[in-house]
Amino acid sequence: MGGYQHAPVMVREVTELLAPVPTGTVVDATVGGGGHARSLLEARPDLRLLGIDRDPSAVAAARAELAPFGDRAVIVHAGFEHIAEIVRHEEGSVMGILFDLGVSSPQLDLKERGFTYWGDAPLDMRMDSAQPLTAERVVNEYDLDALAALLATNGDERFARSIATRIVANRPLRTTGDLVRAVREGIPARSRRRGGHPARRTFQAIRMEVNREVPNLAAGLDESVHLLTPEGRMLVLAYHSLEDRVVKERFTDWSRTEEPGNVPKGLPRRARTPLVRLLTRRPMRPTAEEVAENPRASSARLRAIERLG
Repeated sequence: MGGYQHAPVMVREVTELLAPVPTGTVVDATVGGGGHARSLLEARPDLRLLGIDRDPSAVAAARAELAPFGDRAVIVHAGFEHIAEIVRHEEGSVMGILFDLGVSSPQLDLKERGFTYWGDAPLDMRMDSAQPLTAERVVNEYDLDALAALLATNGDERFARSIATRIVANRPLRTTGDLVRAVREGIPARSRRRGGHPARRTFQAIRMEVNREVPNLAAGLDESVHLLTPEGRMLVLAYHSLEDRVVKERFTDWSRTEEPGNVPKGLPRRARTPLVRLLTRRPMRPTAEEVAENPRASSARLRAIERLG
């Protein structure tokens, strides 16, 4: 896989949850280096796999990793928010859809891509280098209120406004080092000494904005549930509370047997035909052994549903 070395998270759990689906196509909507896909294709010789990724490096790596499976594996360069359009061009019933969200190890580890706060590199953070919005544009063009709002929303950053103020004061920012220095100026010294790297939340928030991760997730989920054939399953691995909340709310809503909202006292709620059943009432988490081997798995939350007829 060349320089794209990525350890997939919760491979055993993902493979076991998808093992019962009927014969058909599984869509790996964030195929990355192809680790989950390989495990599934090995476990189920009757399945085909359609892999999608917005990162050209991941697409190349997945194609190399899955080449031994021949035409059972098709890899497409695209964002999963376009999943319905992509699936229309492929044959076969969709029996499984997997989303593995967030940023991958190769993206973090390649300093020149600007995802990491370690070292000094261009402010990029794009998963797809063809897209126009970069981290440099966000930090230099967004106004103070917009910056503070995205740091608070995407990063749960308690010093969001103070950090945004220092970013604006230090403009123009050109490198990840410039951004780290502005963040340090915006956080009180006592708080900088605990809770990990002080720029972690800011970098996460800006990366999510650059790649439109939350709106794209919402669009991808809403399209995907209608692509699944009855008895098909959808799995989502989330690593951030905001993303996990989006997944939980949709899964809960799709599984309702009654219409939500207030009803007049004494009147029954209107019945509703659920789209799915929940396979995980609470999210599954990686084992302690996996976290010890791959610390980046520690925040993973796996949720799953099955499409009803």
